[in-house]
Amino acid sequence: MSEAPSKPKPKISASRRLFLKTKLLKKAMTMLENEKQFKKDERERILAERVPDLQISGLSLQDLQNFCKQLHQKIDVVDEERYDIALKVTKNDKEIQDLSQKIFDLKGKMKRPNLRRVRVSADAMLGALLGSKVKESVDFKANLKTVKKEEEKKEEVTDWRKNVDAMSGMEGRKKLFNAGQ
Repeated sequence: MSEAPSKPKPKISASRRLFLKTKLLKKAMTMLENEKQFKKDERERILAERVPDLQISGLSLQDLQNFCKQLHQKIDVVDEERYDIALKVTKNDKEIQDLSQKIFDLKGKMKRPNLRRVRVSADAMLGALLGSKVKESVDFKANLKTVKKEEEKKEEVTDWRKNVDAMSGMEGRKKLFNAGQ
């Protein structure tokens, strides 16, 4: 009775499932098109409400000038409101940035992950950086300059009392000054 658990057979055949899937996609596409059309109609209706058609065909020159002045005043009011809103938005953005910085500071330092040492030979590093351009190995030590170490000069240890007597007074200061140059 040790039967392996096999996949349960689907209750719907593959052709029926494909048919239902295509039908759902068609229905979704028609619904999406209807929604787009509804949004477009709604936009046109709201614009017609808020912005009536201009009736300037029978107006005199003076009436047209007054109408233009009214339009300019409305434009100025809208520009002032837009400027005020832009200032509020920038102020709120700055405040949000300051608060997020404070939160970051309160949380403390971010923990840095432990870095692992990766041993890479010079040839492998050049191959990774330059690709397959470098084919022969490069000897970096051959290009280095050789530096000769200079032996440090050791001062002779003498009796410090003789040195104090010799360096006392103006003569001693003069010797120190001359030795420094």
